[in-house]
Amino acid sequence: MLSVLIWLPIITAAFIALLPSNIPANRIRLGALTLAGIVLLWNLFILFKFDINNPGMQLQEYLPWNETLGLSYQLGVDGISILMLILNSLLTWIAIYSSSQQIERPRLFYSLILLVSGGVAGAFLAENLLLFFLFYELELIPFYLLISIWGGQKRAYAGIKFLIYTAVSGALILATFLGIVWLTGSPNFNYDSLSTQALSTVLQITLLLGILIGFGIKIPLIPLHTWLPDAYVEASAPIAILLGGVLAKLGTYGILRFGMELFPQAWSILAPSLAIWGAVSAIYGAVVAIAQKDIKRMVAYSSIGHMGYILLAAAASTSLALVGAVAQMVSHGIILAILFHLVGVVETKVGTRELDKLNGLMSPIRGLPLISGLLVLGGMASAGIPGMTGFIAEFIVFQGSFSVFPIPTLLCVVASGLTAVYFVILLNRTCFGKLDNNLAYYPKVQWYEKMPALILAVLILFLGVQPTWLVRWIEPTTTAVVATIPALEKTVTPQLALK
Repeated sequence: MLSVLIWLPIITAAFIALLPSNIPANRIRLGALTLAGIVLLWNLFILFKFDINNPGMQLQEYLPWNETLGLSYQLGVDGISILMLILNSLLTWIAIYSSSQQIERPRLFYSLILLVSGGVAGAFLAENLLLFFLFYELELIPFYLLISIWGGQKRAYAGIKFLIYTAVSGALILATFLGIVWLTGSPNFNYDSLSTQALSTVLQITLLLGILIGFGIKIPLIPLHTWLPDAYVEASAPIAILLGGVLAKLGTYGILRFGMELFPQAWSILAPSLAIWGAVSAIYGAVVAIAQKDIKRMVAYSSIGHMGYILLAAAASTSLALVGAVAQMVSHGIILAILFHLVGVVETKVGTRELDKLNGLMSPIRGLPLISGLLVLGGMASAGIPGMTGFIAEFIVFQGSFSVFPIPTLLCVVASGLTAVYFVILLNRTCFGKLDNNLAYYPKVQWYEKMPALILAVLILFLGVQPTWLVRWIEPTTTAVVATIPALEKTVTPQLALK
């Protein structure tokens, strides 16, 4: 059941790549879109089969592969990975749908997107550390090509920078995984057979630092973030959606799965430093976003800030905070997707992303009123306005973290306030004001161009009004994880907080 999520996109990617070159781009796009829709429906079917009361791995698959290397094909899904899988399949569908119907080299483009989707799903499902690494690295070359071929003017520079940083991330993670198996004397890389309790505190902290830096590059956290603005800005809107909405979640997922769960004692020792790291990332991302003149670059820096909330929640390691961390991962992916999609539509219709050149897009006659309205909604969701999924995720993170790390939590609250500042600047300059009577004759936005944003807007509002639909899948697993970590505050449960 789980293997379908991995191999169906990968096999379809190979099939599309081998199609004759005379097939029209719109037909290839329709085929890729259909496959992505099937994978999304299969994810929802797995969600229906998922036992919400079981905190452990479910629907497991096991196949011996290479016993000499300790490599096995072992898959499973729990309350953390199930939502990441759905987010991955949803944003893959959105990315394919929002791509140009006449894109150049369509066979390569859509096959790379499907290859990324299958690789990311494999990483979220893998229960063998070496298997996780193989899927983790599978997306490296496809994303490099997607940025370098279909990106902006500086796409070659951005692609190389992304490639180097991601390669370093993979090398650190592989070295750490090898160190874990070698030092613990484990006969294989299977996650359930690993135990680091016999290791000294110094060794645990050293290995944990390797995981934190390796996955911190992928998230990214400062000062490991310098590849992000270039990659996000130069990538086309559909690829930026996948970079921010899916790829970054591999980093936060890896920290939770392999950092917190494998090294609970070392995690509790480093937790205060991690909380400060998260708070600094949040403040930095918000402050730098305020100074940007390019809308896409502003959204990119805002992503850094919001990922800092996840690190804060993981550092606090309360049941409520961890629920908030996973909820923030989902919320961040959806909100970033709608923002990048809308920025792409604005750039296509207006011809610029510069704040100094945009004005009056809310005009009901000659502007882009619906796109502007959805941009306002996306900005409000990112700023944590009540009634939207961004608010509930941040609220749970802050409430769960405050009792453990009050000062870093307050700094993140300040960063959340600064988020409202830069989105007010963005919306005031782009959506309001007076249009130039001579220049402002923008092409009409077609219904199919609005559809992705409308779908994401519905999800933002629905999960903001009904957060239990999000939280209920997460809580049993995060509660079990918290029980393994020393010195925790357990007085507030997620269900009590929501009530």
